[in-house]
Amino acid sequence: MGFSYNDTASADMGILARLTSWQVCGSLRNYTSAIPGRSGVADFGADFDYREINVSCNIPPKRSFAALVSVLDDISLWLDPADGLKQLVFDDVPDRYFMARLREKIDCERLLVRSAGSFDLKFFCPDPFAYAVEDEEYTISSTGTHTVRRTKGNIASNPIYRIQGVITSSASNYITITTNGSELKIVNAPLASGETLVVDTDMMTAYVEDSNGDTLRNGLPYLKELNFPTLNVGNNTVVVAANNATFTSLEIEAKSRWR
Repeated sequence: MGFSYNDTASADMGILARLTSWQVCGSLRNYTSAIPGRSGVADFGADFDYREINVSCNIPPKRSFAALVSVLDDISLWLDPADGLKQLVFDDVPDRYFMARLREKIDCERLLVRSAGSFDLKFFCPDPFAYAVEDEEYTISSTGTHTVRRTKGNIASNPIYRIQGVITSSASNYITITTNGSELKIVNAPLASGETLVVDTDMMTAYVEDSNGDTLRNGLPYLKELNFPTLNVGNNTVVVAANNATFTSLEIEAKSRWR
């Protein structure tokens, strides 16, 4: 078993790797409060904290200790946590990735057998969810009711909506995208032909791009409410409507994920 980090495989770095454990889910944050005169605590629910992934690694025997150190130097550059979060993909589950970086220093134990090495990697994932390497995307090119089926992942996802059309600034001119009853309304917004309003529900932001993908301006003022619809696993109902506006297309990137 191996892994890839930032599109580089552990095998290409001269490492033999295996997972020592697999968290069923990330760490939990429990919200409770003690109430005087009452046994136990009041429960206000829970959500997910960060995830840690531990990997056991070995470096096969080298001709000399200097050769072992040379491999470790390359690994140090490859896994430098100062470079920020990178995609982490394991060979045993190649359909998903984590955004991760090293959490702790690496101490390599020098083995007696011809300058071999052994060490553990502890990866830190601030976002505890895994995401699809090859995600599902959907295109809707007409108003009305549509069904979008998500087959990847096992929990609701925060998709990216890309909306194209023509709207002029007026309170009565709008395009609405309603996903499973949750409405995303673009109103009183100057959106021209060739421009795309991108709504990133995970980052809770919106912006307008030109035909080259360059950001032109902030798109949050185009939204009537800061409402960011999610996509469920399985069938989702998406209703597109336009009033005094021209709807051209809607592209949805699922951002499918696993708990």
